[in-house]
Amino acid sequence: MTSSSKPVQTAAILLSLALVVLLLVVAKTIISPIIIAVLFAILLKPVVNFFTKRLHMPSLLANLLAVFFLLILTLGILSFISWQIMIIVHEWAGIKLNIAHQINTVQIWIAENFDINFAEQDTYLSTATDTAMQPENDFIGKTLGSLTDVALNSTLIPIYTFLLLYYNKMIVKGLYKMIATDNHGTLANILLNVKMVVQSYIVGLLIQMLVVSSLTAGGLMLIGVEYAIFLGVITALLNLIPYIGIMMATLITLLATLVTPNNLLMMLWVIILAVAVQFIDNNILVPRIVGNKVRLNALVTIIGVVVGGSIAGVTGMFLAIPVLAIIKVIFDRIESLAPWGYLMGSDINEKDYWGKLNLENLRNKPKPKE
Repeated sequence: MTSSSKPVQTAAILLSLALVVLLLVVAKTIISPIIIAVLFAILLKPVVNFFTKRLHMPSLLANLLAVFFLLILTLGILSFISWQIMIIVHEWAGIKLNIAHQINTVQIWIAENFDINFAEQDTYLSTATDTAMQPENDFIGKTLGSLTDVALNSTLIPIYTFLLLYYNKMIVKGLYKMIATDNHGTLANILLNVKMVVQSYIVGLLIQMLVVSSLTAGGLMLIGVEYAIFLGVITALLNLIPYIGIMMATLITLLATLVTPNNLLMMLWVIILAVAVQFIDNNILVPRIVGNKVRLNALVTIIGVVVGGSIAGVTGMFLAIPVLAIIKVIFDRIESLAPWGYLMGSDINEKDYWGKLNLENLRNKPKPKE
């Protein structure tokens, strides 16, 4: 490729990415459940292979059973969360009294230490609440809206997952028919690596969720926080959203401590526990269980999470990392896109990179004489 054609190619790639983002924004309610179904189908493929090859089940029955087990697991988690929420709703009257007591304690402390009387505090609080609830700043409303979209599309995801599993061979064969024969090896390599990355990443996430929920629930039990198991599960689920999720989970846990009177010390312990769990997660779990599956740098990860959240709310935040991982696998294995894969990576060796692009000779080529 000549140097004059590189700017044109870069412009074409950027334009293509912009069109893809525009498509995601316009058709997010259609595309989001399909992407989730693709991830589930890749995850369940080994289960289907076990049913068909080891247990000699028909393909149709094997696919149905795999999706059924996924539904049972999902419904079990949702049922537990719903049960805990119902308990909290039944105790809401007592919770409101305790929350009012804690707010009054905080207001007294502010009045004594900062000379801001109750009326001024109420004015500040009302202004902040009104600002937060404005349409452009309604984070809670946006979050609930995203969760509603997930609930509405949840019926489609199992159907999509089943159909993707059932028509798996036809879809793969169709992909081979779309490209030239000379590129079949590259496509096979991409499909194999996408499958390995997605399966390893999701399994790693499940292990991470189990450890985080166990550490959080156990720590909250020792501190004496009510609904410790429920808060541990919520923390593990929100932790799927990088960087942002753990802050949301900590805030929810701090609000839960308001159920217990005289709990300022308990709130301090909750913060210490959150920092400790996050330290273990970031320095032990993520590098050893998840990080070695998806090698994305922190900048790309944060941008991906923010863009995903802007496009599809909570669902977009969750899908950002696996989608970026798949994109990086594709970029790394297509020579013209390899520089973009390099920019997304976290620890690619520069020498290996230049060697892969066959540019080592170009770098060592002597400069022309003037």
